[in-house]
Amino acid sequence: MPVSRKWLLWVLALCLLGAGGFWLIQPRAVLGSAQLTQAGIILLPQARALPDAALGTADGQPFGADFFKGRWTLVLFGYTFCPDICPTALSELRRIRAALPAEVRDRLGVTMVSVDPQRDSPERMQQYVTYFDPTFIGMTGEMQEIQKASAAMGLPFVPGDTSKEYYSVDHSGHLGLIDPQGRQVGYVRGPLREAQLIEQLPALLRLDSVP
Repeated sequence: MPVSRKWLLWVLALCLLGAGGFWLIQPRAVLGSAQLTQAGIILLPQARALPDAALGTADGQPFGADFFKGRWTLVLFGYTFCPDICPTALSELRRIRAALPAEVRDRLGVTMVSVDPQRDSPERMQQYVTYFDPTFIGMTGEMQEIQKASAAMGLPFVPGDTSKEYYSVDHSGHLGLIDPQGRQVGYVRGPLREAQLIEQLPALLRLDSVP
């Protein structure tokens, strides 16, 4: 990634995450502040409503609170041509989910939203994510709608130069954390800390919301 693009992505992240009090976020004591921090789980001071963005899955399910209700979900903004962050994160998420206790495993979902709608159709997205885990879900839409969702969730990206035959997209490796009420309640920092997440996620997944 060129230095200038890295700097731009970093500035975007500071603006978007900082606006929501990112640097002042403290995990809820009831869940174990130090342990959550070590696992890379960052909770927002207040739950955040999801943006009204026209995104959808291959089978026509729309992005929004109703889609995410009923279980916890980790949301990654990425793309199928990603050479590193996406395949690594999805492989780690597959292992993390498989290692969770059976009684909470189905309480965790994973959704990946494409940042490359030029090449990622809904069908391609779903085929890509299910390669890693059949329960994972892919979403995409028009670039403007993707940017609306990513900005509102504090997970910025820099669109690729689609005039080139081979182009990359600079995007965040952090994940959005959605609660069973369909609200964003935090982030999980990337690169993922597998062992710590496997240890700390069960307590969170047993809750219906963050206290």
